[in-house]
Amino acid sequence: MLKFDPTRCDGCGLCEKSCPFGAITVVYDLAEANELCNLCGACVNVCPRKAITLERKQASAEELARYRGVFIWAECESSHDGLIPRKVAYELLTRGRALADRLGEDLVAVVLGGERLTSIESLAHHGADRIIRAGHSLLDSYTTDGFAHVLAGIIAKERPSIFLFGATPNGRDLAPRIAARLKLGLTADCTSLDIDESGQLLQTRPAFGGNIMASIITPCSRPQMATVRPNVFRAGHGDQGRPVRMEEFPVKLNKAVIRTRIDEKIGVGGSLCERIDEARVIVAAGRGCREPANLDMLRELAGKLGGVLAGSRSIVELGWIPHTLQVGQSGATVAPDLYVAVGISGAVQHIAGMSSSKYIVAINKDPDAPILGIADLAIVGDALEVVPKLLDQLRWRPGI
Repeated sequence: MLKFDPTRCDGCGLCEKSCPFGAITVVYDLAEANELCNLCGACVNVCPRKAITLERKQASAEELARYRGVFIWAECESSHDGLIPRKVAYELLTRGRALADRLGEDLVAVVLGGERLTSIESLAHHGADRIIRAGHSLLDSYTTDGFAHVLAGIIAKERPSIFLFGATPNGRDLAPRIAARLKLGLTADCTSLDIDESGQLLQTRPAFGGNIMASIITPCSRPQMATVRPNVFRAGHGDQGRPVRMEEFPVKLNKAVIRTRIDEKIGVGGSLCERIDEARVIVAAGRGCREPANLDMLRELAGKLGGVLAGSRSIVELGWIPHTLQVGQSGATVAPDLYVAVGISGAVQHIAGMSSSKYIVAINKDPDAPILGIADLAIVGDALEVVPKLLDQLRWRPGI
């Protein structure tokens, strides 16, 4: 129930401007809601005088049953063609398709953006039964306020049973904001999703530094919300024959709602393209490389292989590389076609972040190093002797 406190409301009209459904009007300097209100909570968050409160009762089993559908936020990124879905969106669709089939419900992809949105039909090819497109010029670039405002409105209207986000920087920022606004639970950084015998979403994530895996359910509220680590589920190949069902969600968005703006994007090390979570080839360095200067030959090796440099937590803590290049449970989960581990022993936390790689090459002078046990090709030797020999071979190869 939405309540307005007449002793605090001064009729400023900010709640009226922020409502995505046009459900609030200001009459005689007092705001009031009509039957269009979906209890999304947008007005509560923008009211400067705290004159609006939202009271929610714990849902009954009958009420919970009215929530249906597995929804995913199909996050988009800039490309030379415009705004296209990120790889993690297809990963979520692949897993979401299995969850939706288990429940006998629809799989829905939600896309937010402006005129630059393109290639979103591919979401249907990868399993989405419906695509909900929320288009507005203020959604061309990600902002916490703008995206939270619109997405909360979509959730309030559509009433999904499950809503999934990729655990990207934007997903980790947006999901808790939505959960707080709608008074919902949220399981962060999931590495596994399933449906239990009672139809609840089983959300599994590492806990206590990866020493145990915690499985969490949300039995008393809907939607059940989780962020999912990129690369823990492999995206399917897609079916071009699947029908595309596109629905437009009307967006009412005012600049006053958005309290931040993007003036400039600055990449780490001056580059925006060195993203290890989507790299096809990764050369990862560990303490066995001994000193930061030795990373130069690994950068050359990565360049020869068409990949990027990454590293273990130990060299991040030493300041050799930034945290954005860290592989592991406290860094990024990666699944490249080729992963070359150089001087990395293979702690449990590191292996958890790269074990989904298609092909693993490990170089370590310790024959008992755990990383050698999971490698497709294990090379026992000093990394500083092996890598120069690999580079010599690559330099003599035509076209490399």
